[in-house]
Amino acid sequence: MKTGIHPDYVEAHVRCTCGNEFVTRATRPELHVEVCSNCHPFYTGRQKLIDTGGRVERFQRRVAKGRLRGAQQKQQSSQPTG
Repeated sequence: MKTGIHPDYVEAHVRCTCGNEFVTRATRPELHVEVCSNCHPFYTGRQKLIDTGGRVERFQRRVAKGRLRGAQQKQQSSQPTG
């Protein structure tokens, strides 16, 4: 291995959004993660909706807006013109 090109491998303190904290080794001293082995559905056996960045809410708003627009267009097309 070449010397001086690899980052330091230090003890890292990992914090999850569920509140779990543990120590491991990494190239950074602190890590903040969204999912860990304590809260991941694969390890816990429980289904959990993991919403990253509000994607579910954004999708639901977009669907609701589309339904509202469709209802308005339908209402306008049913009105007699004259």
